[in-house]
Amino acid sequence: MALRTAYKTPLGTTPYKLVYGKACHLPVELENKAWWALKEMNFDFDAAEEVRFLSINELEELRLEAYESSKIYKDQTKKWHDAKIVNKDIGVGDLVLLFNSKVKVFPGKLRSRWLGPFKVLDISP
Repeated sequence: MALRTAYKTPLGTTPYKLVYGKACHLPVELENKAWWALKEMNFDFDAAEEVRFLSINELEELRLEAYESSKIYKDQTKKWHDAKIVNKDIGVGDLVLLFNSKVKVFPGKLRSRWLGPFKVLDISP
């Protein structure tokens, strides 16, 4: 329940609100709201239908807004990440280290993830 009701920064809302279109309420609050809704609508089905139609449209707008917020957040994160990447020019004769990707599959406590140093003999595009 805490996951569904917690505010998520990338979405700009809670997952519960994305699914149901409203904030999550405790059962006591729901009884009061249900009683208020019945009193407000006075069992008028036409008014209830109109309110439901409007709430569905609001829900679609909310989901679209969350999608846009998520896209903006991802773009900003990508921009920040790309700004941190430093291009390194490697020339012939330089010493380099090779990343050992097998260490991630079979981790060792004190095992190094790098192999080398190796001397660069040729550079190809």
